[in-house]
Amino acid sequence: MTRRRRPTLDDVASAVGVSRATVSNAYNRPDQLSDRLRGEVLRVAAELGYAGPDPTARSLATSRTGAIAVLLDTSLSTAFSDPALSVTLDALARVVDPHGHALLLLPGGASGGPPAARVLTAQADIAVAYSLADGAPALDSVRARALPLVVVDQPLLPGVARIGCQDRLGAALAARHLVALGHRRFGIFAACSRVTPGGGPLEPGAAAGALFRDTRERLAGYLDELGSASVVIEEAAGLSVESALTGAFALLGRTPRPTALLCMSDQLALAVLAAAGQLGIGVPDELSVVGFDDSPPASWSSPPLTTVRQDLATKGRIAGELVLRLLTGGSVPPPAEVPVSLVVRGSTGPA
Repeated sequence: MTRRRRPTLDDVASAVGVSRATVSNAYNRPDQLSDRLRGEVLRVAAELGYAGPDPTARSLATSRTGAIAVLLDTSLSTAFSDPALSVTLDALARVVDPHGHALLLLPGGASGGPPAARVLTAQADIAVAYSLADGAPALDSVRARALPLVVVDQPLLPGVARIGCQDRLGAALAARHLVALGHRRFGIFAACSRVTPGGGPLEPGAAAGALFRDTRERLAGYLDELGSASVVIEEAAGLSVESALTGAFALLGRTPRPTALLCMSDQLALAVLAAAGQLGIGVPDELSVVGFDDSPPASWSSPPLTTVRQDLATKGRIAGELVLRLLTGGSVPPPAEVPVSLVVRGSTGPA
């Protein structure tokens, strides 16, 4: 038996009675054709069994892959459990998808981001660094390849397009709210910052040396408002739900127990609510909890979570617009930040 020859673009052009360029435009530049002509090209292509231009050949011809390498700090399972990341990446994808670009997710490893060697070999036209630690080796690989780069949140890099949020202000709003409610014994629940292996208690000075800018900024915002109040800090061992729960139980086991917890993400705050429920600690009667992000679960948790809102969808949209701008040869704009606000719900109350 002989293998059936795959129909080609030339076959479609001949059958329709148009040029090769017209058939190519039907797939790659549909705005160049009338709806009637494009519909006829696609109809004939379907009858012949032509599935469209070979993406490998197109990549060789254009020196473009159509892929955007998204550099993550965590494993994919941990990343997909973070609703803030999901909302941001979904908004980014919605912007770039109509332009023929897709996301290539590169999960993080022990080095604080994807392995540098993996970034060197990734077939991508541009990189998006999503909340990486300062000095992540993956960023050296981006520079070595001279790939355009967009940073979401961190790190701060000179001359690089970035979209973040007002971390320090948001943290200050959260702490100010709890101080106004009369609280004087505070716990700060920090995401994994790689200050201490395995997480655990942190002194403010050590926490200020975290490898993640948002940790440093949010800590500074909290401490700006807390003054001489009693403060204990707990660092989660990782970014997984299990690590968050372990840190939450550790904070709630302190003696004396804090009456208010400032959590650097909603995911950490939701872990605190779960741990408090298991321990029989009433929220907000015995414990007030504030998160950061206003991710979707914050509004339907029990009780609904008081949190610092950043517009995650807008952040993702702007990241996507930055990607398109750099891919089309646009200049790097100044770094930008989405605004923050405090959303008061049922998880906070008087001391």
